[in-house]
Amino acid sequence: MNSPPWLRAAGDDVVLALHVQPGAKKTEVAGQHGDALKVRLGAPPVDGKANDCLIAFLAERLGVPKARVLLEAGSTSRQKRVRIVGVETKAAVAALAQ
Repeated sequence: MNSPPWLRAAGDDVVLALHVQPGAKKTEVAGQHGDALKVRLGAPPVDGKANDCLIAFLAERLGVPKARVLLEAGSTSRQKRVRIVGVETKAAVAALAQ
């Protein structure tokens, strides 16, 4: 299966390349942004609120506990790399692609 450029398999996990837009009206996937998946976040980029919102959103969307969503890079950037532990590539694409 051909994966989108924003997703790569890493053993039993998937790693997502994300471009986030904090402070949006609602939290949602907004399609592809270059080689990243764009996610709008309803939380402001203050005191880690946007990161917490992103982790909660991805966990809910993928049906995994928040503890299995790990922010690997970009904690203070719009460009983020997130690892989802124990999720198959196919399931991640189905849950996130529009």
